[in-house]
Amino acid sequence: MSRPNPRLESAGLDGWLVRLFDEIDEANLAWLEALMAACEASLGEALVDLVPSYTTLLVCFDPLRLDGGEARRRLLAILAELRPRESGAESAPLKRLPVWYDESVGPELKRLAAGFAGDIAAVIRAHTQAEYRVFALGFAPGFAFMGRLPTSLEASRLATPRRRVPAGSVAVAGRQTAAYPAASPGGWNLLGRTPVALFDRHRQGYSLLAVGDRVRFEAVDRETFIELGGDPTPMAEEGA
Repeated sequence: MSRPNPRLESAGLDGWLVRLFDEIDEANLAWLEALMAACEASLGEALVDLVPSYTTLLVCFDPLRLDGGEARRRLLAILAELRPRESGAESAPLKRLPVWYDESVGPELKRLAAGFAGDIAAVIRAHTQAEYRVFALGFAPGFAFMGRLPTSLEASRLATPRRRVPAGSVAVAGRQTAAYPAASPGGWNLLGRTPVALFDRHRQGYSLLAVGDRVRFEAVDRETFIELGGDPTPMAEEGA
């Protein structure tokens, strides 16, 4: 397991960015999860938010309850004693996302199938057989960056991003996969669509997925997708 090389960077009057690693690695999660738990315990009611990423943790605090210097001292004390969380990946929550894989909602399926002798079914099997970890939340509320994608599915982002990607679209880019929680611009390669609400203001925590979660995608047919509340409207052509 890689060991952290922690540095503190100022993020304004109410935040510190803790940079633990320089490279993305699934093993980083055990350290980041331990750091988050320690920050919650040490900063208490002064803690406003924790924003984890692949290699960093943004710690936001209430400057009326805790000044920046004291926050820095507490973080340095945490880092001096930090040990990775012992629980393995197998103990992380497992979330299952049903997906309707179809060219009408996954226009890049055919292109990715070129690496599988044109077999779209093989693309779907490769995507559903892997288990992914949520490394970070960002870009949009509830948008989870998951990895790592099998090398056989690795694909560059689109040269020209789409102006509108429908909510629920399941996509890949580089060695990552994700699902769009809401309609938005996007340049990832679309494989299908999930009917699951990934972000809900009425849900505790809002986002269905959290950093550290395990995720599996499960293929469903069109009828099941619709029964689960999915929108089967085909992708619109850009400019239409």
